Amino acid sequence: MSPVDHKNKLRGGTDDLPPDIDLEDEAVEEIVEPAGPGVAFTAIDWTPHAGDAEGMVGAEVIQTLVKRLPNAPGVYRMMNAAGDVLYVGKARSLKKRVTNYAQGRFHTTRIGRMVRETSTMEFVVTRTEIEALLLEANLIKRLRPRFNVLMRDDKSFPYILLTGDHVSPGIYKHRGARSRKGDYFGPFASAGAVGRTINSLQRAFLLRSCTNSFYENRTRPCLLYQIKRCAGPCTGEVSHQDYAELVGEAKDFLSGRSQKVKTEISAAMQQASEALDFERAAIYRDRLAALSHVQSHQGINPATVDEADVFAIHQEGGQVCIQVFFFRTGQNWGNRAYFPKADPALEAAEVLGSFLAQFYDDKPTPRTVLLSHGVEDQELLAEALSTRAGRKVAISVPQRGEKKDLIDNALQNAREALGRRLAETSTQGRLLAGFAETFGLPKPPVRIEVYDNSHIMGTNAVGAMVVAGPEGFVKNQYRKFNIRSTEITPGDDFGMMREVMERRFSRLLKEHGDVAVAHDAAAAEAGEDIEDDISGSFPAWPDVILIDGGQGQMTAVRKILADLGIEDRVVAIGIAKGQDRDAGRERFFVRDRDSFSLPVRDPVLYFVQRLRDEVHRFAIGSHRARRKKEMVKSPLDEIAGIGPGRKRALLLAFGTAKAVSRAAIEDLRKVDGISEQVAKLVYNHFHES
Repeated sequence: MSPVDHKNKLRGGTDDLPPDIDLEDEAVEEIVEPAGPGVAFTAIDWTPHAGDAEGMVGAEVIQTLVKRLPNAPGVYRMMNAAGDVLYVGKARSLKKRVTNYAQGRFHTTRIGRMVRETSTMEFVVTRTEIEALLLEANLIKRLRPRFNVLMRDDKSFPYILLTGDHVSPGIYKHRGARSRKGDYFGPFASAGAVGRTINSLQRAFLLRSCTNSFYENRTRPCLLYQIKRCAGPCTGEVSHQDYAELVGEAKDFLSGRSQKVKTEISAAMQQASEALDFERAAIYRDRLAALSHVQSHQGINPATVDEADVFAIHQEGGQVCIQVFFFRTGQNWGNRAYFPKADPALEAAEVLGSFLAQFYDDKPTPRTVLLSHGVEDQELLAEALSTRAGRKVAISVPQRGEKKDLIDNALQNAREALGRRLAETSTQGRLLAGFAETFGLPKPPVRIEVYDNSHIMGTNAVGAMVVAGPEGFVKNQYRKFNIRSTEITPGDDFGMMREVMERRFSRLLKEHGDVAVAHDAAAAEAGEDIEDDISGSFPAWPDVILIDGGQGQMTAVRKILADLGIEDRVVAIGIAKGQDRDAGRERFFVRDRDSFSLPVRDPVLYFVQRLRDEVHRFAIGSHRARRKKEMVKSPLDEIAGIGPGRKRALLLAFGTAKAVSRAAIEDLRKVDGISEQVAKLVYNHFHES
């Protein structure tokens, strides 16, 4: 039985077990499963002994398991022979739900294929259906089963943070755990939306955005003070009391009391004008303009919706777009488009329902959720989200009024976003088809990997890999390789490429082996079209690798592929820069063909150039990051036993690492936290004799 993450065995009895589970005949384990941040519940990880089901697959093995299932709520996992989770589902009654699969009558190709690949199942029995719903979403996001609806962009949302741990609070973009003391406002749809808002708020409230260390070391105001983006609390240009008033106004504005703030600033501007203090009046005028700029860039600001997330879904061309708008304190804080991977046969309501459960698995829930389509188990989902949030969460499908206008606006955005994506996908599909025809491939590639190296005279050498597919660049698959070998002559590009290829494909063989080949063979044997796989999983093995280099690079790469026994599995193509390194005159090197060039205006040539430019960008960026890290590296970092605390103490005592290297053992021992043994360790590191 595969372990479930975050599992902790509990002491005591199993009073929560359904009465029809036989403890003597089944594998039962009481566990604690997290349903989301701050929410946990007791469940039973329960797997019936398959008995005669060994060696069976599909409906036969399910028929064997279903006989011993309890009539209780829970979550089930369908798994293939390799142990991969194919599907995660929840049920009010496990026995009734799984019986449907055992009957062998399927409504869609997707379900039929899923059942045929199933070789075993695992179950988690919960006390309530709400717990089953929360656990299902948690497992789908963690296991990413091939046949579930999957979120394809699961980054956390950024917030605005007004710190509360400093005498002069600062305003920052924040993403991640809320561990720092202060007030958090959000979520915002994107980092760009946060940046624009902070920029405008700095103009309106003159709040600092520098780090505490920068603040403490200022002796005169910085440039932000000069351009009227900061009040200058670091050097006393504004008193702490007056600065606190600015912070309070910013909190009021972000909390939805924007009209009150604008009224107060307008009154202060009028008062300054009447006192003939036109310079101060101009400052208030500019602050009002900045506040108006924030609100004008927020688009729709509803009067009847204070806190809500708006979801609208649109289906077209076998793809789905879900547009999400965030409204907090009556203000529009941006929107984001999601393109979940789902079976085209699924209805919009089914996709949206599954998406919602995953979306709120690790995100804060507003008081109101507005939907363009009613979803299955809508009341159950609302109750589950209320349980997570610790307060009432209402889910509704507006039919009229301002809320309906919000849905219509979100739906229009979803329609336009999906239209743009379909156009891009169509173009990418034509380019991949042209790529296959140009280089003699049997079919358009699904995964293209592009490699390049970057270094300066052999120092800080980095290898880079970027990945492209039918939907463009797949950035979560990018990899960088810090060149480690000491046997490579500095500047030896061939040796660097050999190391990158060995590390990449040795690991690929170890982690994935021939799983992809076996999967495709099984699909072909079942008479299914591999091209139409709706699993949503991006292949681990590349169809093509592009190497930025000529014949010499290709010879090194092909030797590595041959040594690993995969030279016939991966097509390797070399791209050599043309005469005078001019774009458009590149030479291509493919096995069993003479080198050739493409017409200057060939779309495939532009496509390959774009791939090469992307790997250049990524390689150079990785190299610069490594070089920057090396430049600020301290000799103290190389001493075993000297951590951040002792390093800080030594630098505070001596000023620089060079001064530490010249210090005697007696002087080192005087530093707090430095024992005689550590002092000798530091001294010996700098004095080999």
